[in-house]
Order: sequence, then C-alpha cells, then structure tokens
Amino acid sequence: MPVQTFIRTESFGGLLLLTAAIIAILWANSPWSSSYFDLWQAHVSLEAGPLTISEDLGHWVNDGLMAIFFFVVALEIKREFLYGELADRRRCALPIAAAAGGMVAPALFFLLFNGGGEGEGGWGIPMATDIAFALGVLALLGRRVPVELRVFLLTIAVVDDLGAIAIIAFFYTEDLALSSAGFVLAIIVAIVAMNRAGVRSYNAYVVVGVLLWVAVFKMGVHATVAGVVLGALTPSQRYSSSRGLLNAAPGLLRRFQSVMEKDDHDDSHAVLADLATLGEATESPMEHLERLVHPWSSYVVLPLFALANAGIVLSRQAIDDALRSPVTLGIVIGLLAGKVVGVSAATWLMVRLRLGSLPRNTEWTHIWGVSIIAGMGFSVSLFITGLAYEDDSLTSAARIGVLAASVIAGALGYAFLRLTSRV
Repeated sequence: MPVQTFIRTESFGGLLLLTAAIIAILWANSPWSSSYFDLWQAHVSLEAGPLTISEDLGHWVNDGLMAIFFFVVALEIKREFLYGELADRRRCALPIAAAAGGMVAPALFFLLFNGGGEGEGGWGIPMATDIAFALGVLALLGRRVPVELRVFLLTIAVVDDLGAIAIIAFFYTEDLALSSAGFVLAIIVAIVAMNRAGVRSYNAYVVVGVLLWVAVFKMGVHATVAGVVLGALTPSQRYSSSRGLLNAAPGLLRRFQSVMEKDDHDDSHAVLADLATLGEATESPMEHLERLVHPWSSYVVLPLFALANAGIVLSRQAIDDALRSPVTLGIVIGLLAGKVVGVSAATWLMVRLRLGSLPRNTEWTHIWGVSIIAGMGFSVSLFITGLAYEDDSLTSAARIGVLAASVIAGALGYAFLRLTSRV
C-alpha cells in the first residue's frame, strides 16, 4: 500500500474515531447512560465443542476486534522495515531516536508523579501516539506542512506502535498458562509451513489465525498479540512478477475477446477469474491484506473501540477526583511535556551528533509542532489503561487524563503549526 494511501485512510479514520469518541462521551453522560454501560457489559459466549469463551462485549472488542488493528499495525511495521522509511538505515535513525525519546520521557514524567504509588502500573499509558488522530491533524493543515513531515510523523508512530506491542507483551501479561504454549508454537510452525508450501488461500489463513487467537487467549498473553504474530508471518514476496503479468495478459485478453464474440458467458467469467488471479499474484500477501484489511481497521474496528472505551462519566465528582489524582496529572504531563521534550531532544541530539538530518523541506518549527501532536495518545493509551488498572477510580482518572491530553495536544499542535508554517 503506498504511503500516501495509508495516510489518507488514517486521516479519514481519525475523523470517524473522533466522532465515535464524542458519541460515547455524550451517551455515557446522557439520561440513557445506563444503556451504554449495560451494552458493553453484556456477556457473549462462544462455544465450539469443548471450547468455551465467555466475555462481556467490551472485552470482545478489546481482545477480539483489536487483534485486527494490531494485525494491520504489524503489516505496516513489516512493510516499513522492508520497503519504507525504516528500510534505509541512515534515514530511519532519526525517527527511531525521536520515537524512543517520545516513549521514554513520558514514562519518566509519569513515574515522577506516581512512582511507588498505587497508580505506578500505568507508566505505559502516556508512551503511545495515536496515528489516526495525529495524521488527521496534519491533514487539516493541508499544504502548510510538507509531505516529508507526514512521513516523519508516520514513521515515529509506527516505531511507537512497535514499542507499545513490546510493552503489552512483556509488561502487561500475567498468569501465563504454559500448557497452552505448545499449541501456540504448533500453530506458528503450521503457518510457516503453509507459507513455504505456497498455500495461497486466504480462507485457510483466516482459520489458522482464529486458532492462533484462541491459543494465545488461553495462554494468558493478551490476545491481540496473535494479530501481531500473524502480521509478522505474512509473506512479503510476490507469487508472480509484473513481467509475468505483461506476458500472460495479451493471450488472456485475446481469449476473452474470442469468448465474448461467441457470447459464451461461462467462459468469459473463467477468463476474468484467471486475469484476477494473475493480477493478485503480482501483489504480495502482505500488500494485498494491508490494502483489504486496513480500511476495516480504520473505519470499523477503531471507531467501535472508541465507542466502547471513551464513555467517560464527566460528573463534577469524577472531574474533581481526576484533578486531584496523580494518575491524571502524570498522564497529562507525560503526553504533553514528555512527548515534546522526548521527541524534540532526541531529534536535536541526533542532528547535533550528525547521526541524522532533518527530513527534506522541514524546519525545527515543524519538529516542535509534530512533537506536540505526538501527545495525542488516545486509542493505544486507552487500550493500555484497560490492561494497567482494575480499580475503577484509577481507570476513570486515567481515561480523563488521556482524553484531556489528547484534545489539548491536538489543538496546540494544530495552532502552533498553522501560525509558524507557510503554504
């Protein structure tokens, strides 16, 4: 998928994400708020023979649908490392350093207020950057920001997502059931064997992917990791070259013309199917699946996630408690100050040491603006909040902090870049 297409999809997805978040907040604070919470607490059971999984609807969204989101994230990370900005070791050094600074500094700011306290486990919350919201803000600026800056922000967010995946897997996973580890390993081996055998049926991979999700869920690792593993194992090689398509297409087109002259619709459908198969073969499974699944992730999965998780009760008591909570303060300061300090300082250090250079057509004001926008942590920050806390008061304080910081970061970043950038 071309990077411009990816950015456009994420930008429009950010608008849907914002709409879903607003609906969730209004619904949760309306006279019908009980229906909102009853909906996401309704239990849904999945039974297949001896296997039974029973979770409330909110967990099905967070554990099930979000696996699709992380599958797309893994595909994008893999594509960036193979063909994108991260493929060039010299060019990728700067955004990787900026992303690392933008993860470490917010965590340190958070621990400054919460180290040793009951909210300490939420240190991973302010480390995230929401790709959809961040790119959406840049899209509103139009030609005031260069394309290179959008790619720079996208690369930072991709590395940020990679860090979030590692944090979820290693720091927010408890009570591993090692008895299920053998099943997980066996399924991974089966996927690798299918790849090597040239299995091209996407339906077969969907079945195996569902089995992997179930095995990872039963193992105790967060089930979304299954999406990451499946994305990482998706083949990046094409089954046929573009030259093969050029060589075969004329013959198939002549055959199609012949059957159409005979008015043979059955044969015409067969020829069209052959053409479609040949065309798909020139696109790697990684590219094909990203092109197909990415819109579903941006337009369906993430808005549903926002609808299920952004329903924060904004009563006077909840706001007063949040304002006094070190968790809220740590998240707000972490996302706003931590991201600016981390991204800007790491970028400046890399340029100063001549280990990297600013992207073409960008200035330091662009970097500062992007570092502010990177404080929009929304989706992944809310996701980690659900993993970090079980206490309702801590969860509420964290969600209010994430919401407040994301709104402020988006508004400040937009205003700063609009005032300092020229068309």
